[in-house]
Amino acid sequence: MKKTLPEDTHLISQLEQIAEGLSKTFSPFCEVVLHDLRDPQHAILAIHNNLSGRQPGDPATELGLARIADPEYPQVIANYQNQFADGRQVKSTSIGIKDARGQYVAALCMNVDLSLFRGLQGMLEQFGSVSGDTPRESLDPSGADAIRARIDQFAARLATTPRALKTADRRALMRELKDAGCMDVRRAMETVASHLGVSRAAVYTYAK
Repeated sequence: MKKTLPEDTHLISQLEQIAEGLSKTFSPFCEVVLHDLRDPQHAILAIHNNLSGRQPGDPATELGLARIADPEYPQVIANYQNQFADGRQVKSTSIGIKDARGQYVAALCMNVDLSLFRGLQGMLEQFGSVSGDTPRESLDPSGADAIRARIDQFAARLATTPRALKTADRRALMRELKDAGCMDVRRAMETVASHLGVSRAAVYTYAK
């Protein structure tokens, strides 16, 4: 076990609060584990939203041992592929914590159970599927998608969003839409107003 400094104990006590806060925020999908790397044989100090079946007092992982052996080991390893003992796929992020001497004393790890999200994704895909045997029908004015796409492209060129466009930019946008023939589409003004988040009267003002 490494020599313990008083400031290390204080640091880890604060990390316990962070681990608890993160676990409450991302419950129940994310396991949050606090490792005390000063005692690698009993490294797991706290485990919240336990998804892996491990327990406090369990030893450090290979990643924890690597940090103990090499202070230059990356401090943040984010979104790497992992796996629980029962085969469930996991997305993990590990954050190494160093003391004032530059030595790793702790690690805060988050493990997201992807099986929960993949199940939800499957349900959403099934819910969103449509049959190709029904008559084609549109509840949107013809050409509205093209107008929205052009507005999005215009905003993207300015590194912003349609609703965040400034007045001068909106006037330039209206000129561009008019030159492209977009304003000849049925209910074009309503489509533009809705996508910009403004009134139809405002759109008429920008178009002058």
